[in-house]
Amino acid sequence: MKIKSIETFATEFVGFVRVTADSGHQGWGQVANYHSDISALVLHRQVAPWSLGHDALDIESLVTGIPEREHKFPGSYLFRAIAGLDTALWDLRGKIEGKSVCELLGGKPRFFPVYASSMKRDITPEAEAERLLRLRDALGYTAFKFRVGRECGHDQDEWPGRTEAIVPTIRKAMGPDARLLVDGNSGYTPKKAIEVGRLLEANGICHFEEPCPYWELDWTKQVTDALDLDVTGGEQDCDLTIWRRMIEMRAVDVVQPDVCYLGGISRTLKVARMAEAAGLPVTPHSANLSLVTVFTLHLMGALANAGPYVEFSIEGPDYYPWQDGLFSPGFEIEDGKVRIPDGPGWGIEINRDWLAKAAYRKSEVG
Repeated sequence: MKIKSIETFATEFVGFVRVTADSGHQGWGQVANYHSDISALVLHRQVAPWSLGHDALDIESLVTGIPEREHKFPGSYLFRAIAGLDTALWDLRGKIEGKSVCELLGGKPRFFPVYASSMKRDITPEAEAERLLRLRDALGYTAFKFRVGRECGHDQDEWPGRTEAIVPTIRKAMGPDARLLVDGNSGYTPKKAIEVGRLLEANGICHFEEPCPYWELDWTKQVTDALDLDVTGGEQDCDLTIWRRMIEMRAVDVVQPDVCYLGGISRTLKVARMAEAAGLPVTPHSANLSLVTVFTLHLMGALANAGPYVEFSIEGPDYYPWQDGLFSPGFEIEDGKVRIPDGPGWGIEINRDWLAKAAYRKSEVG
């Protein structure tokens, strides 16, 4: 069964991929979010030429071979594009076998715990606490992540005193039993990160994400070694050699690959297995409600070293207007858990009205 065509439907923020085999079977995937129109172009220029005519079920050799064919162009965009091919082929395989991707990976679709993930820094501690409480009462969330510091902030806060205020405010509002996580988004030097980490530990925070610039692995390791809470990271990294080093040096306590940034399910499985061999859990980055969260749910339902929850964005159309109306059925939330879709492949259908409004491009055999 050979790949006959690869189609993309892209906007700036979302890019869906449809792969059709010469048998007529089709699968849907997604390139990474943000500048998705660029990733779609890269897919047609640098991924499709090596994919058309290839065995549609031999996903592993494709995602391994394409970076070698394109070795002069390593980096983020190539893997963001490969993610679209990889995820479409997993969907195609699931539909052929009549199984969900979760089942193909050895798992079982079910409700999986999530943490309610806030993306906002331009929000007061009091307003953040109020909306997290509303979500807890409405949807049963028991774990929550909020932001500290400033993104790539060079030890600066979003505004003076915000971090020192929001940490105890959220803890007091949510009570002693809530699992609380924070994200530093590459904001601190090691000295400042450790100082902030002590504040987090004093307030029972269990997870300190990307405290230092993510490319400074030695800095992050200093923080990991100094603190008792889990230091986490890895969402930005798409190079498996960097992942190998990060895990071998134990720069973090929890690894957080992003399925779409890393290049799809096949490459994320490689990171998960490296982490498993090192005794580290996996809690991927999935910071919006596009297909990346669908992919992550399926993956986490099958990993032996899956962390306790999947990241689940709480931002609506006021923050992410582009994530509405992408596919159906939507996410089913119950008691702080989200159902892993149990239909064949990803178990969803792309919204045809959305596709009609996106920029279209096709690469095909012949």
